[in-house]
Amino acid sequence: MLWFFFCVAVLVIGYFGYGKIIEKIYVINPNTNTRAYTMADGVDYVPMSKGKIWLIQLLNIAGTGPIFGPILGALYGPVAMLWIVLGCIFAGAVHDYMCGMLSVRNGGASMPYLTGKYLGTPVKHFINLLAVVLLILVGVVFVASPAQLLSSITLDVFGTQATGAISVNNAESVTAAAGDVANTAFGLTKESIIVAWTAIIFIYYIIATLLPIDKIIGRIYPFFGGLLLFMSLGMTYGLVANELGTAESYFFNSMGGLTVESFFQNFQPKGDLPIWPLLFLTITCGALSGFHATQTPLMARCAMNESEGRFIFYGAMITEGVIALIWCAIGLSFYPDLVSLQEAISAGSPSKVVYDSSIGYLGAIGGVFAVLGVVILPITSGDTAFRAARLIISEFLNMEQRTLMKRLWIAIPLFVIGYIISKIDFQILWRYFSWANQTVAVVMLWTAAGYLYRYRKFHWVCTLPAIFMSAACYTFLAYNKIGFGLDYTLSLYIGVGLTVLTTAAFFLFVKRESIAGDPDALVNDQPIVSKA
Repeated sequence: MLWFFFCVAVLVIGYFGYGKIIEKIYVINPNTNTRAYTMADGVDYVPMSKGKIWLIQLLNIAGTGPIFGPILGALYGPVAMLWIVLGCIFAGAVHDYMCGMLSVRNGGASMPYLTGKYLGTPVKHFINLLAVVLLILVGVVFVASPAQLLSSITLDVFGTQATGAISVNNAESVTAAAGDVANTAFGLTKESIIVAWTAIIFIYYIIATLLPIDKIIGRIYPFFGGLLLFMSLGMTYGLVANELGTAESYFFNSMGGLTVESFFQNFQPKGDLPIWPLLFLTITCGALSGFHATQTPLMARCAMNESEGRFIFYGAMITEGVIALIWCAIGLSFYPDLVSLQEAISAGSPSKVVYDSSIGYLGAIGGVFAVLGVVILPITSGDTAFRAARLIISEFLNMEQRTLMKRLWIAIPLFVIGYIISKIDFQILWRYFSWANQTVAVVMLWTAAGYLYRYRKFHWVCTLPAIFMSAACYTFLAYNKIGFGLDYTLSLYIGVGLTVLTTAAFFLFVKRESIAGDPDALVNDQPIVSKA
């Protein structure tokens, strides 16, 4: 238990320590009006308090990723917790802060614009396409998981095989064990219920994507935030209560305890899944996620001062890291061993782990509220994913978004494409989502490094994590079946070689200013003028 709280404490220290260092390297300009005021349009540019923006940012970025990813990552053992802590502080939070602040300083620009400005037009075109693909995948993936969980609750409460009490051995499990016994609710099978919930969620997405940001997102997200807080604190309470209420150690019982050496061991039950690079693309949100780069511009357009950036962007990512740690600890503790965890995931995806652990820790009523908190996360990320995709496309087409008809011209094709993609197997979608997610993160880390390098700031805070994740993504693409499926050793050589070439290209082609300092930043209350 102490290891878990130690990791949480390190994340908090990282916010106040390393987060402050990143802020000083960036150099904020608190004396300028942000675009929330100068470009206010009542739709996307709307001034909001930093507390509300932080909450919306957290809900936007904390989808299924910081829950499902850590549960899957727990199969590798406590090394997953190590990646969450180090990845969040030195990569993920840095990535989110730099993307958010660069957007604030560039008029709320989306990441293709930023990439083009600091890395060049070819990279801009690449990220334009990849970002839209990622956002559509996010929207689709984040429909499936809440629909699955909501269908489980529906069958447990209203199903013909419901016992009147929700438990880990729920009506679905009883039905599955019986074999040919049907379990329906309101005359609908589970598949039909999933379709119904999917349709309801998609309708919400359409409304949230089209309406001004303060009409739905700004008003109902505080309520959603309450459910998120309940889920996080409730599951932490469940972990601690079970630890204190048992004679034997409960935390990390899947490994018979936790030692320093166990952080560097691979406990994967399948045995043939190497930590490098698979772990770093299994756990994305909670450690490092390129999806966040698509969300930060939404909040950058609402920020009232650059001094709020560390709290909004770095702070939200640290909070997501805490959520990821909670669910990673649950994955390592709830089942008697990692084989049982693997069996649960195979039987019902990480959704089953969420459902079973929530009911097991908090009982029927508390568990349902915890599950609803988990449901809220992907829904609130999915709607902003489609919203961000709309804004990126509109920016590329130079199409204004103040009028409803112009928003419909972009939104309708997006949802049609999303519906078609939703028919693809979920497991396949998740693999492609993970790779696209981390690839976007790599590009944006290089973009942030390009900004710092260009203005002669200490760029290594972004360059080193960019190099690390470039190697992981290249190796994953070469080794994994969704890529080229090559030999593992050969994939390692390819990953290293391509990373060296990418790093060399960065230093060769990125333009550097003759003197240090961003012309848009203030130092000693005087603007720095660079020689272009």
